[in-house]
Amino acid sequence: MDTVYEESSLYSSLVVLLVTVVGVSLYLWMSKKLNKGKPPLPPGPRGLPFVGILPFIEVGIHRYFAKLSETYGPIMKLNLGSKVCVVLSSSSIAKEVLKDHDAIFANRDPNIAALAVSYGGSDITWSPNGANWRMMRKVFTQELMSNKSIDACYRLRQQEVRKMVRQVYSKTGELINISEMIFGTMFNLVLNMLCGGMLREEDKVKISAELRPVIKQMITLVAKPNISDMIPILSQFDIQGIKREGKKLSSEMDRIFDSILDKRIKILDDEMQGMGSEDNNKETKDFLQILLQLQQQEDGTYLTNAHLKNLFLDAIAGATDSTSINVEWAMAELILNPEKLKKAKEELDQVVGMKNIVEEYHLSKMSYLDAVLKEAHRLHPVVPLLVPHRSSESCTVGGYTVPKGSTVFINVWKMHRDPDEWESPTEFIPERFLADSDKYDYRGNNYNFLPFGSGRRICVGIPLATKMGLYVIASLLHSFDWELLKKEQLDLLDKYRILSKIASPLEITPTPRLPKPELYV
Repeated sequence: MDTVYEESSLYSSLVVLLVTVVGVSLYLWMSKKLNKGKPPLPPGPRGLPFVGILPFIEVGIHRYFAKLSETYGPIMKLNLGSKVCVVLSSSSIAKEVLKDHDAIFANRDPNIAALAVSYGGSDITWSPNGANWRMMRKVFTQELMSNKSIDACYRLRQQEVRKMVRQVYSKTGELINISEMIFGTMFNLVLNMLCGGMLREEDKVKISAELRPVIKQMITLVAKPNISDMIPILSQFDIQGIKREGKKLSSEMDRIFDSILDKRIKILDDEMQGMGSEDNNKETKDFLQILLQLQQQEDGTYLTNAHLKNLFLDAIAGATDSTSINVEWAMAELILNPEKLKKAKEELDQVVGMKNIVEEYHLSKMSYLDAVLKEAHRLHPVVPLLVPHRSSESCTVGGYTVPKGSTVFINVWKMHRDPDEWESPTEFIPERFLADSDKYDYRGNNYNFLPFGSGRRICVGIPLATKMGLYVIASLLHSFDWELLKKEQLDLLDKYRILSKIASPLEITPTPRLPKPELYV
């Protein structure tokens, strides 16, 4: 009896094995037949089963990808866990993705933390390409980033920049962490533009104290490596607690924003009843006021409070860290290149004069300082791999097939240092941007220079970011001389967490440069 059972069991096992072999063979044959004539997948490192190349990644993933591209070429495929990724490292191939096939690659690939802090990925940065994203982008670009709206906030920006100068003046001779100082200035500046037109000074201080750590924690969380992003089958367990932390921060953000919104709606109601007057001043109109007024218009734009929160979050999170990082890189490079710093100060002396303070109307005449910031963007792009794209269908790029659902990284750090496109690519040479400034603007049409991306998913905050960055660095350089007290060479190694910061924060000491103390009041 046992022998019959064993024979039956063995027979069944052989049948299962045979069916499996036939099934796999049929699948491979059909796949080969269906893919016959299609370009192959891009070359790349094989990696290990289940984890891909994760065990081999080196510190500074943009530099690691650049090193791999020397072996596998300007387009390569690799696996980060079970996630299929394609990395582009040349301007010609980047153009195929960002222009020729822009619609196919118009979706993002948000990680778990980004989804948690951005209301399910419904903000401008992470929202999928569609009606909701187009509506929010239209509001942001036409209502908040228009010249009219930015000009209406001029006094608010001016107040914050003057406050920064006074703060630095009070710390004459002291060591200043320039990164923290600039981040704080940029944060308060953007907050002032968003809702400063209706807030008393004590309100601003309170809101800034509550909101600033939440925003910093959100940025840190989105940048934190998460095994569940690489191996999605583990996401249900939330092993690192990132999803829980993201929801907690999002709830805290809701509480703070709701209190701001309630105050602004009350003031707007008072104005409509004729009880307010000062806030009607267009010179001090803030972005939140613009959004609330737009929400009440019946023009076919449907703006919910969730949309307002997302737009608020996009503006404050997007402008603060990225702009302050760019200014810090520029300041560090100038300090290490005294002859470039001298040129920048000579331009400031000529445009502004030693008896005046920097105003925004001076900025259009600061071609050299603008070139300094562009060179900092080239050599140290704030987002060296850009925000990742995701292919909505299979597509041929660079002669290879990019599969549907692939995560696409564009290594602008590598592209900005391409010796075939840039002379002396690792040197800090702002003059390279003076010969033909129109050739190297921020609009993403020159694929050798893409600090803000390109195509329909290009950064929507470029007008504000570039204006604010130039205004802040001009004010710091014109009002003060800066000294690096530590005589050893400043290490410009970067620290990558989606954004690329200086690994060792720049600490420098200010000395007043202008002749009259009243210019610092």
